[in-house]
Amino acid sequence: MYSKEIIVRCESGLYNKQATLFVQKANDYSSSIHLTSEGRRMNAKSLLGVMSLSVVTGSVVTLTAEGPDEKEAVDALEALLQQDIA
Repeated sequence: MYSKEIIVRCESGLYNKQATLFVQKANDYSSSIHLTSEGRRMNAKSLLGVMSLSVVTGSVVTLTAEGPDEKEAVDALEALLQQDIA
């Protein structure tokens, strides 16, 4: 299992396009991936789950992955939380 605490820096937080891209990227990996915010844990491969966390800029979240590509998954998703999509 690989886990990392991250401060969300993208201006839009995890809403709309940013959340959609995040979930699509999570689905590229075979590992089980979860996003935790304010004590609530959701499957990072579920758009409704991710959006229900109401993650905004400055939020502290924890990304946890378990599987063969866990580190790559967490690192790639962390990068998405650091910048806004075009």
